[in-house]
Parts: sequence; C-alpha cells; structure tokens
Amino acid sequence: MAMQDISLIDNIDARTKLAGSNKMEVLLFSLGTRETFGINVFKVREVSQTPEITKSPNMPFGVEGVISLRGNIIPVISLARFTGAQDADTHKYESMIVTEFNKSTQAFLVESVDRIIRIDWDRMKAPDNMMPQGQAMITAVSELDDGKLVSILDVEQILASVVGETRIPDIPKAGTGSDEFIFFVDDSVVARKEITQVLDKMEVKYHQATNGREAWERLQAFANRPWMDGATLHDTLKLILVDAEMPEMDGYVLTRHIKGDKRFANIPVVMHSSLSSNANRAMGSSVGVDNYVAKFEPALLAETMLPYLQR
Repeated sequence: MAMQDISLIDNIDARTKLAGSNKMEVLLFSLGTRETFGINVFKVREVSQTPEITKSPNMPFGVEGVISLRGNIIPVISLARFTGAQDADTHKYESMIVTEFNKSTQAFLVESVDRIIRIDWDRMKAPDNMMPQGQAMITAVSELDDGKLVSILDVEQILASVVGETRIPDIPKAGTGSDEFIFFVDDSVVARKEITQVLDKMEVKYHQATNGREAWERLQAFANRPWMDGATLHDTLKLILVDAEMPEMDGYVLTRHIKGDKRFANIPVVMHSSLSSNANRAMGSSVGVDNYVAKFEPALLAETMLPYLQR
C-alpha cells in the first residue's frame, strides 16, 4: 500500500463524520499466516517498508530493536510473537505499521498490508474463549463480506505487556456518598484493571461493562429502577466513563444514546480513549461528551473525574 493511501487518517472532517455512525475504519494486514488481522486506522500514522533495525540488549519480549524515524527513536515490535505465529523468531517481516496511541509511538512488524475497509461495530464480536493461541491479544472478530474473518488486535494490551503496568500514584479521595457510584465501560482487560485501581484509590463505588451494547442495556436497567423516598438516578449515578473503541456499539453511539435520553440529563459523560488526537476529541464533542481524557494517565483521569464527583 502506498504511503498516500493512509493520508485519510489525518482528515479531521472525514473522521468526525464517523462519530455516531457505529462504524470503524480498519487497516487489514497479514503476519504471514492464513489469518487476516486488523487495526483501527485512527491508531495508524504510516505504513512503510521495514528499515534496518538496531538491536539492543535486554529488550522486552517481542521488541526486535529500535529505529530512527524522523529524528525520533521508536521501538519495533513483532506482532507475530504475541499471536504465536510459527517462525516468528526467524521470519523477516518486510513491512511495518507505525502507530500512535496512549501518547506513544511504536512500529509493528507485519508481513504485508492489504487495504482499508469500513466495518460496522455491531458486526464486531468479542473473541470466543475457545480460540487458539494468541486469542488473548485479540479484542474483536468480524466477518468480512467475502466470508473471511478478521481479528482486531488488542494493541493496547500488547504495548502494556512490553512497557509494563502503569504505576498508580497517590490520588485524592472523592468523598462521594455511600449510595453514589460511577459507571464505566471498556473492552480492554488492561484498561478495566487500571480504571478500577484509580477508582479504588479514590474510594468511589462503580459498576462496569465490557462493550457499548452491554453498557447501554445496564444503564437502561439503572434508569428503570423503582426509586424510593423521592430519590432519582441523578442522586446515585454521578458520572459515566466510556471508551471510544468497543465491539457491538462504540463509545460515540453509546454517548449519543445517553445524551438523547432525558433520564440521563445532566449526568456527565467522559470519554476515556487511547486515541488522543484533535480529530478524536472533535468526534467526542460532536456526540456531546462533557470531557475527553487520554489513556492512560491515572492522575489525569482522577483529576478529570473529581469535579463531577464532588458536585
């Protein structure tokens, strides 16, 4: 794929139009096996041939070395090692996908890049627990129009396994009431663990979901509760924290549903995403999020949530 074919990821207007459409654009690629893999185009900076990689001692598992890219030194990660592909240790991968998310830049080695396609999020399903080796690194699976399956890699989890878990600093307590809670949704195991650690330090109660559709169903169940003694949903649900990328229903559509339901009026929605560009912030604003915070900075997440929790 030519470099100019990826230039659409920098088109803010085109990307903003996807907000609320429950669609994502996926870059398809191969790791030299019969499987087809995908990554959200929003995470991709560029695609190029693999340059000479500088080997360094004591590299974490899966890191092949580093390269200099326009004056910056970035790690080069072998996706094949994390998916358990045969010959991953000896195969020469001719292409690389340079990505930017979680405020970091890294290159992923791939066999070849195919094309960009648009997929409905409701066609994305969580991987079956019976999937073979490497499925732990897959966040969603979808069937293409030609009947082939595409596996969306959980590159956030791969990156977390390379750099290690984020240290949770000292965080101020929120001082919320005994019946008050927040609701959060994220399809990433790593993200859910990090969010719960922050909320535990803040001493905030919470409920959670693993995809947008499940979150919407649970939120409606909360709203339909028979409230006693004049209490309302607003007295207990202080904040809704949503991820952007999720199988079955993305965070933009979920936010649009929440903002369109009068029962959730004045309950703030904060988008918590690894996609921190201005385009993604604009997408969040277009569906009505009250705030946008990039993953994963625990102190910043707590600082963003605290004013809403203390109202």
